[in-house]
Amino acid sequence: FPTRRSSDLAELMRVIEGRRDRPEPGSYTNKLLEGGDNRILKKIGEEATETVMAAKDGDRQRIVGETADLWFHCMVALAHYGLTPAQVVAELDRRAGTSGIEEKALRKVLAREGRGE
Repeated sequence: FPTRRSSDLAELMRVIEGRRDRPEPGSYTNKLLEGGDNRILKKIGEEATETVMAAKDGDRQRIVGETADLWFHCMVALAHYGLTPAQVVAELDRRAGTSGIEEKALRKVLAREGRGE
């Protein structure tokens, strides 16, 4: 990501974490967080479905808008679970240079051995 955009996402995460730690009445983010797992995960499912539908329609602007919604709701989930985007980026870095097929096969082996995450 270009530096400015990365900092925009970091700022968004700070706002989300701020809402989590210091709730503000009427905040949509607070309503999601107060709803817990069920509300947050339902919204992620809805936004993922809307992203897929936009992509199937080939509507580039809707793909961008729905992906933004999906990212936002995933970031709310990260905050809810006490995780950070940096942890997601670290996982992507860990996977860099590994084919998706190899990575998935390794996860299956680790799960069978009881070492999966």
